[in-house]
Amino acid sequence: MSRKDRKVQYPRKLRKGDKVAIVSLSSGMLGEDFCSHNIEIGVKRLKEYGLEPVFMPNSLKGIEYLQGHPKARAKDLKDAFLDDSIAGIICAIGGDDTYRLLPYLMEDEEFIGAVEKNPKLFSGFSDTTINHLMFYKLGLSTYYGPNFICELGEMADEMLPYSKKAFESYLEGNESSEIVSSEIWYEERADFSRAAIGTDRIAHKEERGFELLQGGEVFQGELLGGCLESFYDILTTTRYKDEKDVYEKYQLFPNKEEWRGKVLFIETCEEKPVPELFEKEIIALKDRGVFDVINGVLVGKPQDEAYYEEYKEILTKVIDNEKLPIVYNVNFGHAVPRCALQYGVVAKVDMKQKKIYLDK
Repeated sequence: MSRKDRKVQYPRKLRKGDKVAIVSLSSGMLGEDFCSHNIEIGVKRLKEYGLEPVFMPNSLKGIEYLQGHPKARAKDLKDAFLDDSIAGIICAIGGDDTYRLLPYLMEDEEFIGAVEKNPKLFSGFSDTTINHLMFYKLGLSTYYGPNFICELGEMADEMLPYSKKAFESYLEGNESSEIVSSEIWYEERADFSRAAIGTDRIAHKEERGFELLQGGEVFQGELLGGCLESFYDILTTTRYKDEKDVYEKYQLFPNKEEWRGKVLFIETCEEKPVPELFEKEIIALKDRGVFDVINGVLVGKPQDEAYYEEYKEILTKVIDNEKLPIVYNVNFGHAVPRCALQYGVVAKVDMKQKKIYLDK
């Protein structure tokens, strides 16, 4: 089944009174005691927006149970789509084995039909890339953006302003059509315990903003991308031996023609890949012909600015096409704060204005 066989559906925004499902599609850490305060904080914030959180039955069963029961994780996602009272779905967190859900979803006609009949707002990042690619194939536009633990469960007294704006863009009447660089970036926390509630992250003034590494200052195309490590995992057998086979079976990595004219967005995870691995990851995309047909690249700010300059050099060296625009240090993915990028919408990148405009 090709994505071209299905019309792209853009789910409606959230409204006061809506139910929002929380799902653990990868790591089950939301169900562990050490995340109990994140749940309390996140629930309070959702209710302040007039939203009703619904923790799906398996979402709080913990790391060990969900590690051993991918079918249970998949069932929560399916049931959320089957429930007409649920308007949005927010992932708890990422992980590294979301691909194990695919056989239970991509071979379930009831689930596929529910996605088509009941399109819902879906948000998450990191290994949630796998879910985004699945929905992209099924014709649903999703958001590479806030998740429950990182944004709604943020332990500072308030959500980080830039990330808060990203989440609020999911609410009807708060739509945002442009992305600019955050004026501040934050280091990752060293302490996530209950004792750290109310403490602020270490903050830095953003000195660089969006950086145009090469190519034209203005370009556009539909957004398509995700976490670079998740892409590498599905194109190789580096992390799990069967992951590549699963992806090839369901043909979820877009083929070269599906990449044509797109704006690719990529970012690195909290593992902070060393430059040697980062280079392999970029080569893996190059070998699939991605850089031959896209209109431009958006690269996320590395978490804690790890290997900031090294990554820049690798990108221009490996891509080896000075005409292809590459914009670096964009606030999405694992670095904090983060915006939301919607799959399938047209991103109009204007580096004269240092803005990214979003247009369906």
